[in-house]
Amino acid sequence: MEKVQFKHISYLIITLKIGIVCWLAWQFFHQKTPTGFSFDTEFWLFCLAGFIAQIIDGALGMAYGVSSTALLLNMGVPPALASAGVHTAEVFTTGVSGLSHLYLKNVDKKLFFRLAIPGISGAILGAFLLSKMLNGTAVKPYIAAYLFAMGVLILAKSIREPLFKDEIKKVGPLGFAGGLLDAIGGGGWGPIVTSNIIRRGKTPQLTIGTVNTAEFFVTFFSTGVFLFFLGLEGWKTVLGLITGGVVAAPIGAYLVRLIRPRTLMFLVGCVIILTSGLTIFKSLLALA
Repeated sequence: MEKVQFKHISYLIITLKIGIVCWLAWQFFHQKTPTGFSFDTEFWLFCLAGFIAQIIDGALGMAYGVSSTALLLNMGVPPALASAGVHTAEVFTTGVSGLSHLYLKNVDKKLFFRLAIPGISGAILGAFLLSKMLNGTAVKPYIAAYLFAMGVLILAKSIREPLFKDEIKKVGPLGFAGGLLDAIGGGGWGPIVTSNIIRRGKTPQLTIGTVNTAEFFVTFFSTGVFLFFLGLEGWKTVLGLITGGVVAAPIGAYLVRLIRPRTLMFLVGCVIILTSGLTIFKSLLALA
C-alpha cells in the first residue's frame, strides 16, 4: 500500500468509470423499447436536483442520497425509481468528487485503504441482502436514531475547541458497517463513517476528502450488485442526476478547503441531525 500513489487511485477510478459508461451506453442503445428520453424541463430539474445534492455531499461529506432522493420524491418520482437512479448516479458523482479531492490533496492515503477495502465488502453483502432477502425501509429508523446521536455529539464537540488527531484506530469495522448499512438503507456511508471519524478527532477536511474518495469504490460495487439483480430503469432521472452531480462535484471538493475545520464540524453535525431527524419523523408518521 505504501507504494500506491494518489495518481494510481485516480487511474483506477477513471478506468472503472469508463467501464460503467460503456456498459450503460450499451444498455441505453440496445433496449427493445424506446426510452422516451428528451432534454425537456423535467430533465433539467433532475440536473438541478443532482447539482444541489452533490454540492451538499462534496462540501460536508454526506447526505447525497438523502438530499437527492428527497428532491426526486418531491418531483413525483416513484420511490423505487428514485432509489435506482440515485445509486447509479452516485457512481459518477463520487468518482468526480474523489478525483477532485485527490487532486486537491484532501485525502489521507492510509485511512483511505483502511476504509475502502472493508467498505466494499460490506457494500457487496448489503446489496445482495437487500436484493434478495431484506427490507431496507425496516432498518432505516434504527440507523437514523444512531446517526442522530452522532450528530448531537459532533455538534457538542464543535462548540468547544475540538482536538484533532493524525491517526484514528480501528476503522476497518466502521468501514464494513458503513458499506453494509449504506447498501441496505439506501444511503448512509457518509453520515455513518464521516460522523464517527470526525467525532474521534480527525480533521474534517481530510476526513471528508478521504471518505468521499472511498465512497466511489463502495458505491461502484454495491451498484454493480443492484444492477445485476434488479436492472435499471428511468434513464432521464439517472442522466439528469449524473449531469448535475458531475458539474457540482469539483465545486464541493473546493468548498471543503475554504471552510474552517470547526465551522465544518458544526455544519456536519447540523446536517446529520436534520436528515436523521427527518427519517425518524417519517417513520413515526408511518406507524401512526
